[in-house]
This record gives sequence, C-alpha cells and structure tokens, in this order.
Amino acid sequence: MITIEEYGAIVSELMDELPDEFFRELSGGVIVSESVAIPDYAQGNDLYTLGKYQIFSRVRQITMFKGSFDRVYPQADVAEARRILRGVLRHEIRHHLESLGGIHDASSLEAADERDKQAYLSQHGVQDGPSAEKGS
Repeated sequence: MITIEEYGAIVSELMDELPDEFFRELSGGVIVSESVAIPDYAQGNDLYTLGKYQIFSRVRQITMFKGSFDRVYPQADVAEARRILRGVLRHEIRHHLESLGGIHDASSLEAADERDKQAYLSQHGVQDGPSAEKGS
C-alpha cells in the first residue's frame, strides 16, 4: 500500500502532465482526502468513489479519495497507482471541462456515469429512474 505522501506526490505529478488551461476556474483545486467514499446508491461494500468533481457555491473542486483507493487497490505499488490515478484524475478533469463547456447531453461523461450507475443498480436488482447524480 502506498503512503499518503506518495499518493499526494503522484496526484501532483499527474496534474503537471496536463495543460494549465484544464484547471481554469477549478477554484477549489484538486484535494487529496484520506476518506473512504461510498456512493449513496451502493448496495454494499462493493463500490467506492476514487475521485469526485463537485461544484458548490461557485467553487469547482476535484477530490481524490486515498481511502477508497486503498480499499480497491490495497496491493498497488507506486507505478500501478500512477497508472490508475492518471485515469481517475483525467476522468474528473473531463467532468470539469464538460461542465465549463455546458456539455450535458447523451455524449457527456455525466451521462455515461449515469448509465454505469443504472447498470450497477440493475445488476443488484434495484430499479432506479434517471437521476443524473452530479459530481462523480
């Protein structure tokens, strides 16, 4: 298991790979949290949130959850963590960019996340109507 210091350093390095323009209006920045985040619709301890894009009171922020990462990838070394976190960070950055661009149609990541949520709930025998959960 990687340390919180290694996790934070990896996230920082991954941010440096991206153009500064991608972080425009991300006023809350990218936060590293030691918390375990479980979506409210999870049907047990089988689903964890690795990253979350949020907008609250005009503040746009990405939170990366090390506690969740540790639960899902307890044996990850630094190289594997970097590979996984690159995907998580870029996923959340895409949410940010689509939000800035006003993209909320069927081609958006928000819509794809909602489809994934519905598939998950269906696999667990739960019927849930369309309700795009913001910030995944």
